Amino acid sequence: MDGIPEVLPGDDLGELIQRTFLKCGHVWEDGDVIAVAQKVVSKSEGRFRRLADIVPDARALEISTRCGKDPRKVQAILDESVDVVRIVAAPPDGIIIARHKHGWVCANAGIDESNLGDHEGELLLLPVDPDASATAIADSIERVAGIRPGVVVTDTFGRPWRKGLVNIAIGSDGIDPFVDWVGKADAYGRLLSVTQQAFADEVAASSGLLMVKDGNCPVIVFRGLQWTRSANASCRRYVRALSEDLFQ
Repeated sequence: MDGIPEVLPGDDLGELIQRTFLKCGHVWEDGDVIAVAQKVVSKSEGRFRRLADIVPDARALEISTRCGKDPRKVQAILDESVDVVRIVAAPPDGIIIARHKHGWVCANAGIDESNLGDHEGELLLLPVDPDASATAIADSIERVAGIRPGVVVTDTFGRPWRKGLVNIAIGSDGIDPFVDWVGKADAYGRLLSVTQQAFADEVAASSGLLMVKDGNCPVIVFRGLQWTRSANASCRRYVRALSEDLFQ
């Protein structure tokens, strides 16, 4: 969806999406699904942190010497994390793989500095509760349009053992993260016992084809997807329990 204005702290993101959607000449239909980039969600929620305000502690200073990253950035990563999985000295400023408070294992605890507009010298953190962010967007659109779209909040993550980045789902409203095939038959009649299709992740990954980094297109509307509204639409269900982590 082109035409989304610069998102500022305090903006009603659902209202911005609704206004832009109508301006483009579209009307919502039952079954529409919106993929929304985490960056505009975090901007609307004011999830900025000024580097000048961060005082690194002893651990942040020690990690900084090991990987070469600004100790203030290290401190921000530690503050957003429950564990540090790997620390690597690599260009341009080191790599820290952390386990975020939400359970995601990702680089720099999901903290970003790109496409922040006038927020030079600031960091952008993940939303406090991406599922609640998705619900707020759906609520806002439903109040005005009378139709409640499914909403997926997306972010761009790297992948273990594979190069390159891909959009994944970190928050959802209405869209169950899984399509469960357990107990159903495949195309040849074979009973499936473990297959769970990561549906919200597939929506997010598809949106990444259009959310190019320089395209200023943070919202994608999908129409025609086959899905059933779920009251259990939390993307935290994607996080494996530590007892199931085979690669610790």
